[in-house]
Amino acid sequence: MSSAVPTLPFSLAANPRLSSWIRFASDGQVTVSPGKVEIGQGIVTALAQIAADELDVDIGRVQMVRATTAASPNEGVTSGSLSIQHSGRALRAACAEIREIFLSAASDRLGVDASVLQIEDGTISGPGNVRTSYWELADEISLDRDATPGAKPKSIEERSLAGRSAQRIDIPDKVFAHRRFIHDTALPGLLHGRVLRPEKARAKLTGLREDEARAVPGFVAIVRDGSFAGAVCETEAGTEAALKALRKGATWTEGEALPDENDLAAFLKAQPVESTVIDTRTAANAGRKARTLKRQYVRPYIAHASIAPSCAMAQWSGDRVHVWTHSQGVYLLRNDLALVLKLPLENITVEHLEGAGCYGHNPADDVALDAVLLAKAAGGKPVRVQWSRADEMTHGPFGAAMAIEIEADLDAQNEIVEWRHSIWSNGHAARPGRGTKPTLLAGYELENPFPIAISGNPPQANGGGGDRNSVPLYEFPAWKIESHRLLTMPVRTSALRTLGAQGNVFAIECFLDEIAAERGEDPVAFRLRHLKDERAKNVIRAAAKRANWKPEPKAGTGYGIGYSRYKNSGAYCAAVAEIEGDEEIRVKKLTLAVDVGEAINPDGVVNQIEGGAIQATSWVLKERVRFDRARITSNNWADYPILRFSEVPQVEVEVIQRSQIDPVGAGEAAHGPVTAAIANAVFDCLGVRIRKLPITRDSLIAAMEA
Repeated sequence: MSSAVPTLPFSLAANPRLSSWIRFASDGQVTVSPGKVEIGQGIVTALAQIAADELDVDIGRVQMVRATTAASPNEGVTSGSLSIQHSGRALRAACAEIREIFLSAASDRLGVDASVLQIEDGTISGPGNVRTSYWELADEISLDRDATPGAKPKSIEERSLAGRSAQRIDIPDKVFAHRRFIHDTALPGLLHGRVLRPEKARAKLTGLREDEARAVPGFVAIVRDGSFAGAVCETEAGTEAALKALRKGATWTEGEALPDENDLAAFLKAQPVESTVIDTRTAANAGRKARTLKRQYVRPYIAHASIAPSCAMAQWSGDRVHVWTHSQGVYLLRNDLALVLKLPLENITVEHLEGAGCYGHNPADDVALDAVLLAKAAGGKPVRVQWSRADEMTHGPFGAAMAIEIEADLDAQNEIVEWRHSIWSNGHAARPGRGTKPTLLAGYELENPFPIAISGNPPQANGGGGDRNSVPLYEFPAWKIESHRLLTMPVRTSALRTLGAQGNVFAIECFLDEIAAERGEDPVAFRLRHLKDERAKNVIRAAAKRANWKPEPKAGTGYGIGYSRYKNSGAYCAAVAEIEGDEEIRVKKLTLAVDVGEAINPDGVVNQIEGGAIQATSWVLKERVRFDRARITSNNWADYPILRFSEVPQVEVEVIQRSQIDPVGAGEAAHGPVTAAIANAVFDCLGVRIRKLPITRDSLIAAMEA
């Protein structure tokens, strides 16, 4: 029986040159250069663990290099909870092959068979106390060669770091206020820029009086190209003053009308759409339908609401430009910059610096183009552009609003005979660098503008977009899943953490709870009865056990459960919520269980699940983009509140370690289950079904009166 032909992991096959991943420095360090970026998820620590494990070096020797188009592997974008799957597997295979290459070279030098050599912290030794090291051999071995399939990574038993918690590499700088974030980085001769943006949606700049702005002390330049206008000054305060003066002297068109924020479902269902059947299942022996239960669930537009606004720096040298950015995809951003600037790719270098908060396609890419356009007028000096809080929460892409209808045909015992799930939503992806036209905000504002891209959805094979997690994980006899993607986009949307998964899991899990209640069946038992996947059952059982499901009823307290497997192929997660409430809901405790396969850094997995659970709680209880018919109005923390520290629930996480199974990401696994668990706990507490987010005092009162 022939064995399978070995292949390279996805990212390594796309970037096979070993020297682009690993280099040995003369000072005894190992330089690791992944194409994925640190956005607070702890990926640099997990990747350092993998590299140190496979190379047999102390993790303190590993120096993680920020992604740059000048040298790093092109791993696309850091998104979709795929960094461990893509970069981790590639790095493990690359390091395994490099280890073999060095062992072979050491064997030749030392005159002993490679099989008897051992490596300890980079020192290669053998019988008779013969020894050398990676660093002694580095000058003799060229890693400017392509990886080959077949290198054998270490077995689980041989690994000493992967699978064990490690301290985060990036945390000390952040705790002790070292300059790690792009916002704190200062280049020699740095100038500051700001861009003038309209208050009304998609208004065009028709006139601009510049004299007052030019009189600001430290003024350098005004840049205008169509509706794109901005100022450059020597100081940040000067730039703010210049922008204020420009705003006073600006005239605009009326802009475009926005939908009714209080009836988003009606708006979404009334728009022209592209309809797609996502999945179907036909019952071999259809049961007899006694009745049909139909419910609608609504998610609002959600802002990224990063703690720090987006920021970038750019510097021109002749016809070449260097950009510093906290974009999630340096190569993809470079693609769009090249389209706007009409420059060859090799004339643009994009380098990553960390930003303070990133949950998807926020304005990091937009502000990079702003900086590039303003820096053209800076005479070769670097220009730093930081958006205002109002710009961040008005002009950046939002997570798309969703209207979700679920129907279930039930038999006489309220067992599910057939399931139908329909979604109306804008697309959830308009990232740069993936098409023939740029998707950067300033590109839409130029005198010769690029067309505004209507957001699309990734294919279901890649996890889907608005339809993400819409295909049931439960064993229903029959189903039909449909997605209706809007072909209009009055509110700009793109990728926000989980894409459509949070909305779909909220709808599915709440609808299931309602059916279980009508049957008089325990929600946990109901779910377990409809699942075949043992890993799914195990996370539900683990979360329920840890939460002591279900405690005795207590007035003013409720308990709810939610479950999902992210993208139907990623991490398994179950959540139990304990809430208190009357006219306002307070989440007291969240208990979660997660299965990511091999947890490279278990503490990092816990961090990600905790963070996702807390963010989901904020989305559920507070977050909603507000607007009237002309403009976004939630442009500050007062009008777009997020969860306060005093409101953060206690969070407990149980990681089910499965070292024998390839790892998947944890960053987006908790949102859907937590959302559903809170909503189900509200019913348990108050007897009210919440089907429209967020769950506020007003929405509770409306639900009680309905």
